[in-house]
Amino acid sequence: MQRVLVRTFFLFWVTQLALADSNVLVWKLDQDLETSYKTIYNTLEENRFFVVFEPNIQRNMSHFAERWGDNYNRNKLEGIRAMIFCNAWHANEVSNADPDMLALCPLHITLIQQSGSTRILFVRPSVVAAHSKALAVAKEIEQDVAKAIDQAVEALRAGRPAGNPG
Repeated sequence: MQRVLVRTFFLFWVTQLALADSNVLVWKLDQDLETSYKTIYNTLEENRFFVVFEPNIQRNMSHFAERWGDNYNRNKLEGIRAMIFCNAWHANEVSNADPDMLALCPLHITLIQQSGSTRILFVRPSVVAAHSKALAVAKEIEQDVAKAIDQAVEALRAGRPAGNPG
């Protein structure tokens, strides 16, 4: 019982750290992007957020390094990747409440690596839907995605990275 309470408190604490007062939830890990990516991918899927597209933004931008010169990657980011994911039930609920809020679908997170550490970024659906009839479902989506990412962060910090995605 005590173990369950400690785990619940930890997940709540991690989520609260990520929430802050921002339009974007941010999690920070002292792990490389590739290790973090695999664990987050698998945890999203385990929580029924199915990854449908995986752009490697850094690789795509690198093709412009010569053209952009000194303006290329001034923050010295070592990697930028994204996961585009969806949960059909949530999409249906959003469409029922406010079809214009389908702009949230599909959802996405961005992972960036800088100085060997990874940050996970997620635009808060509750902020986007603040004045919408879909606010309640947007809050639920935000909570569910944050819970999944919290689980992945907890696993990574405990040294339990997941296997390869797919």
